[in-house]
Amino acid sequence: MIVEAILKTKGRDVFTISENAKLDEAAHSLDANGIGALVVVDDAGRPVAVLSERDIVREMALHGVAGLTRPVSQAMTPAFVTAKRDATLSELMVLMTDRRVRHVPIMDGDTMLGIVSIGDVVKAKIADMEAETAALQAYIRS
Repeated sequence: MIVEAILKTKGRDVFTISENAKLDEAAHSLDANGIGALVVVDDAGRPVAVLSERDIVREMALHGVAGLTRPVSQAMTPAFVTAKRDATLSELMVLMTDRRVRHVPIMDGDTMLGIVSIGDVVKAKIADMEAETAALQAYIRS
């Protein structure tokens, strides 16, 4: 399975936030949309990073409630890890594991096509395994 198939199933909606926004705004957006990460965009609207719940918690641990008044740019994960639409499920799993990220924006050049979470990867892997099991059972029966 490739990433494009995951995006077709889950959709291509991506919630973004400006790198100049405050962390309290990011926290409200995460909560309101029921998501675990936002793609951070620069002033030109280009994706530059991912801000996760974990990043916000880290700021709170370091700065207390005042951390919520800090800009997103101060808390976002600096290494921007992306994948292409034709990346395989296995490649994505290795990327997420090696880079220790749970959300990967899917890019086609400078265009963001969607975002895939570790939960999306696990769901797709389970679907692949179930399909393979069904095929093997059908083969054995015939």
